[in-house]
Amino acid sequence: MASTPALDYAAASLTSTRLDADVYHPHDPLTASEISLASSCFRTEMLNRGLRSIKSCAVTLLEPPKAEVIAYLGLPTSPTDLTPNKTGVRPARRAEAHLIDVLTGDFYVTTCTFPTGGGRPVLDGVEKMPKGVQPAITLEEMDAAEEVVRNDPEIIRLCAEVGVSQDQIMADCWSIGYEHRFGDGLRLQQAFLYARLGPDEHLYAHPLDFNAVVDTNNKKVLKIDFAPHCTNPSRPDELSGTTEPHSVEGDSLADSGRRRIAPQPERMDYLPDLIKAERAKHGEEWDVRRDIKPLQVIQPEGVSFEMRGNEIKWQNWKMHIGFNDREGIVLSTVQYFDRDEKRYRPIFYRTSFAEMVVPYAAAPWPHPRKFAFDHTDFRPGGRAQAVRSRKLIIQMICTVANYEYAFAWSFKQDGTAELGVKLTGILNTYTAAPGEKVDKFGTLVAPGVQAHHHQHLFCLRVDPMIDGIDNSVVESEVHAMSEPTGSKENWAGNGFYSVKKELKTTAEGARDADQNASRMWTMVNPNKTHYSSGAPIGYKIMCKDTAPLLAHDDSLVGRRATFAKHTIWTTPYVDGQLFPAGKFPTQTPSAPKDSLEFWMEGERNIANTDVVTWLQFGTTHIPRPEDWPVMPYEECKIMFKPSGFFRANPALDVPAAADKHSVRALGGGNMPMSEAASCCGGTKL
Repeated sequence: MASTPALDYAAASLTSTRLDADVYHPHDPLTASEISLASSCFRTEMLNRGLRSIKSCAVTLLEPPKAEVIAYLGLPTSPTDLTPNKTGVRPARRAEAHLIDVLTGDFYVTTCTFPTGGGRPVLDGVEKMPKGVQPAITLEEMDAAEEVVRNDPEIIRLCAEVGVSQDQIMADCWSIGYEHRFGDGLRLQQAFLYARLGPDEHLYAHPLDFNAVVDTNNKKVLKIDFAPHCTNPSRPDELSGTTEPHSVEGDSLADSGRRRIAPQPERMDYLPDLIKAERAKHGEEWDVRRDIKPLQVIQPEGVSFEMRGNEIKWQNWKMHIGFNDREGIVLSTVQYFDRDEKRYRPIFYRTSFAEMVVPYAAAPWPHPRKFAFDHTDFRPGGRAQAVRSRKLIIQMICTVANYEYAFAWSFKQDGTAELGVKLTGILNTYTAAPGEKVDKFGTLVAPGVQAHHHQHLFCLRVDPMIDGIDNSVVESEVHAMSEPTGSKENWAGNGFYSVKKELKTTAEGARDADQNASRMWTMVNPNKTHYSSGAPIGYKIMCKDTAPLLAHDDSLVGRRATFAKHTIWTTPYVDGQLFPAGKFPTQTPSAPKDSLEFWMEGERNIANTDVVTWLQFGTTHIPRPEDWPVMPYEECKIMFKPSGFFRANPALDVPAAADKHSVRALGGGNMPMSEAASCCGGTKL
C-alpha cells in the first residue's frame, strides 16, 4: 500500500423486517415475529405434554440444505456452469428451539416449519436429549447466578471474614465445562468472586480466595471451593500438595489449617476521570494527553456499498450477512465480480466462527476448569501510480466474561478477504498470597493480583465454493535444495523450491502448521486452471498465528476441544455439521460422536468434491504488567488471497485520487497523490 487505507464504513444493523420476495435469502435470520410465532408453537406443544415450567435458551433459524439454497439462488456449481438454472423454489423456512424443563432438568430440541404463504408454523417434532446434554448458558442465567451468589449466607460470611461487604460482592459466572463431583444431571455454573469498591471501579482488581458452583435451574450454591494455597507462613512457596479443590461447608475451613487471603486494597482504575481523582487524593497530577491533533475519515457523498435486505454489494463483492446466537456473524454466498469473465464468481458458500476455547495454564484447581528491508525506487522521475486502498469491514464485538473479542472481516479491492480477531478487555485474575511465587503459571500484575497464562484458540469453519462446489485442498511447502554450494545444481547455494500435494482422503485431512517448511494450504477448484500458470484456480490460506493446543490430549480441555489438536481439518460436506466440538458442548466430559474428530474417521474422499475446511488459529498469552488494568488489544489474523483465481491483479481499475483534506507532515500544503506515488515505487494496492 502506498498510503494509509481509507475505510468505507457505516454502522448498519441487520433489519428484522422481511423485504420483498426478490430480496429474500434462505439464510436470513429469523425475524422478531417469526421468533414469537415459533415460541408460541413450542410453548403450546410443551403444555399439551404436561410441562408447566419451561425455560427457552434459544430460538434460531434451522438452515435449509445446501443444494436447495444453491438451486434457489441460481449459484454456479462448476467453472463451466456459466448460465446456471435458477429454480425459484424457496427452501422451507424452519426454526429450532432449545428448551429446558426447570423442574426435572430435561432438555428438549423442538423444530417447526413456516408455511410458504405465511401464518402460524407447523410443529415438526420434539426430541428429548440424553441426560447430561445441555444447551448453552444464557445471559439471563448468568445474571441470575450472580444474584444467587451475592445473597448466599455462607458466601456473605466468608466475604465478611476478609473485610468485604455484601454490596461489594461481584461474581463472574462461567459455564463449568465438566465437573466430576456432580454427575450429569445438573445444569451448573462456576462463579469466580471479586470485591468491587465502587460502582465504576475495576471489576477484576480484587479477586477473592474462593469460588462457587451454582445449580442454575434450582438457583442455589452447591459448593464453595478454595484452591490450594500456602499453608505454611514460613514457606510461602509450599503448596498444599494437591491440585484438587478444597470444598468448604460451614466452619470446616478453620479445621483445614488453611489461612485466608484478603483481597488487595489498592484501587486499579482505568477510566481517566477516576484515575485523575484517585491520584489527586495523593497529591499527584495526572491528565489525559493534550497533544493529539484531529484525525477524520469523511465520506461527503456517503458510502460506496449498498444493501438490499441482508445482502451487501461493494467493490465487486457480493455476500449475505447473517447472524445467530451461536456463531455470531455468518457470511454466506460470498462472490466476486470478475470483469474479465463478466460474471460473479462464488468463493465461499458459508463461513463462520464455529468454536473457540480459552484454556488456562495453571494446574491447581479451579483453573483447569476455565477453560525490515525497504523497497526503494532508485530511478528518479518518470510516471508512478499509487492508489489508496479501501476495504469493507464487517465486524462484531463479543463480551465473553472479562474479555472483549472484536471479530472483523475485511474485504479488499484486490479480491483478498482477511479475518482479524482483536483481543482486549481485562485479564482474568486470581488472588495471590503475600510472598507467593506465581511466575510458573502467571504474572503478578499488581500486588496480590495474579493473571494466569492462557491460550485463545479459534476455529473458523470455511465451506469453500471456489468457482463451483467441487473443491480440493492443496498443501505446499518450500524446501531448500539439498545439493551443496558449488555443485552444478546449486552453485551459489541459494536454491529452494516449492512442493505441492493434494489432500486426497480424510486419513490425511488433519494437518499441522510447520513454519520451518513454510507450510501453507490453498483451497482450489481442480476443474479449472489459470490460463498462464496452468495451476488450479484457488484461494490461499495465509496465517502466522497458529498456536498449538498445549494441554494434553487427555486433559479436561483436550478431551472436549479436540478441534484444537490440528491446524487444519478437511471433511466431506454434510448438511448440519456446523460445530466442531459438537452441537451442545456445555458440560460435556469429552467431544461427542457428532464432532470434528469423529467426522474424520475412515478414508472418505476429500479431493474434487464438496468439502469443508476447519481452520484453528489463535495466540498464547503470557500476561505483562502493561496488560493491566486494561489490555491494549492483541490481534490474530487469517487471510484468504486469490491464487490464480483471477487473470491478473483485479484492482487495476481502482482510480487514483488526491486527498485535499490532508497536509504534509512537515508543512508545505497538500501533497498530490502523484507526488506520493513517486516515493513508493508506484505500488498498486
